[in-house]
Amino acid sequence: MRNEKRGPRAEPTREPPGEGLGELSEEPPGEGSGEPSELPDYAERVLDVAELIPAGRVMTYGDVAEWLGEGGPRQVGRAMALYGGAVPWWRVVRSDGMLLPGHELSALAHYREEGTPLREAARSAEGHLPRLDMKRARWDGADPGADGSAHI
Repeated sequence: MRNEKRGPRAEPTREPPGEGLGELSEEPPGEGSGEPSELPDYAERVLDVAELIPAGRVMTYGDVAEWLGEGGPRQVGRAMALYGGAVPWWRVVRSDGMLLPGHELSALAHYREEGTPLREAARSAEGHLPRLDMKRARWDGADPGADGSAHI
């Protein structure tokens, strides 16, 4: 569909969120050095949804799967991990509001720039990183109203 806009995809370079990302990196998900590969149809649809999410709003991996009517959170996470570097990947998130492991600082910069609602971290929280305020930031896939109030 809009694959030509995003360009060729790199070969898989990391595991999906929740599947042992392991390495810390400031490189966005889906970026890597490899030969271009064909974008699978499901991944294309996942990326299309990621591009629809308004700035300052988020959808969970499960929300995206439900919106598509296919797959589940793990399949969406896998598509984002492998191919999501050319879309606003920081807008597809974990349901608990935790920032994507290994990409916390990069995602946080995007959230602050876009005004995405955050909950400040407790002093006891490791790294003192905030979480997303899911009640306020979550988007249901509908066109946002004038006040941007389309919530799940």
